[in-house]
Amino acid sequence: MNLNINGHHLEVTPAIRSYVIEKLDRIKRHFDHVIDASVTLSVIKLVQRAEITLHVRGRDIHAEAHHDNLYAAIDALADKIDRQVLRHKDKVTNHNHVPVKHQPAEAATE
Repeated sequence: MNLNINGHHLEVTPAIRSYVIEKLDRIKRHFDHVIDASVTLSVIKLVQRAEITLHVRGRDIHAEAHHDNLYAAIDALADKIDRQVLRHKDKVTNHNHVPVKHQPAEAATE
């Protein structure tokens, strides 16, 4: 997974970068078909904002979170994107089951 972390009106320090990587590691454990991810961290009037766009085959998944604390915004973002990735994985997974053979009616009554 290619990861791009940008800061808008904010300097992305190594501590913030490692925190984002640590939080997004959960996505790689649940779904390993993510092609690339773009994370944007920004500050707008004391509100910390984190947003992410994941590119998976056939779809882009986007989430954003706002909070007073940047680390709390990253935590909320990781939770949101994880739920969306699990839902996407559930949709693309083949749920066809092998049909159960039914017994004849007379054999079931004996």
